[in-house]
Amino acid sequence: MRIGVLGTGNMADALATHWVRAGHEVLLGGRDERRARDLAQRVGGGAGHGSLREAAGFGDAVLAALPYGAGAEVVAELRAPLTGKALIDCANPVGPGFRLLTEGGASAARRLAEAAPGAHVVKAFNLCHEDVWRMTPPVFDGLPLAVPVCGDDATALTRVAELVRDTGCTPLTGGGLDRAGLLEATAALYIGLWVGEGADVRAMAPPLAYATGPQAA
Repeated sequence: MRIGVLGTGNMADALATHWVRAGHEVLLGGRDERRARDLAQRVGGGAGHGSLREAAGFGDAVLAALPYGAGAEVVAELRAPLTGKALIDCANPVGPGFRLLTEGGASAARRLAEAAPGAHVVKAFNLCHEDVWRMTPPVFDGLPLAVPVCGDDATALTRVAELVRDTGCTPLTGGGLDRAGLLEATAALYIGLWVGEGADVRAMAPPLAYATGPQAA
């Protein structure tokens, strides 16, 4: 698969490295093409570099590794080359006090979809710190990390599920793009518990076998 990456930060670095190792063609794009070149050299594996527009036009799938607030503005400028592409949104609209910045409004993912209406936006990879995505692979207590994925286009969801597997993780069907806001709210809650309380969020839910309570023998 050909993958364009918008942005040169930590999420771009971590995910692009997995995808290059899996044999995909990756082009990293940034406003500062020098930073994009330096990142391509760190990622290795023949990763290319260029402008944001070049990255948007390159990929069958495009990762928007952009901060909330900047993402919709950047994507609006690239709506033509993004048309028909799977556009992956990994942003978390979380502010001071672990507050959800989109509360009462459209999700970050929905705002990308409105900025580039021809793209097929998929919400994924937003629940973990970038250093978790640097793990090869992210496996805990023998279980691969599960990655919820939300979107409306079947082809885009299939492509993103493949990219999730290429990180060593398991894709989970999270529903349509209307449910992306739930993933973003979950991230706000998790980050507040992890960072603010030092809590292990895995302790909040019982194992699947007990999801509806103890089962009769």
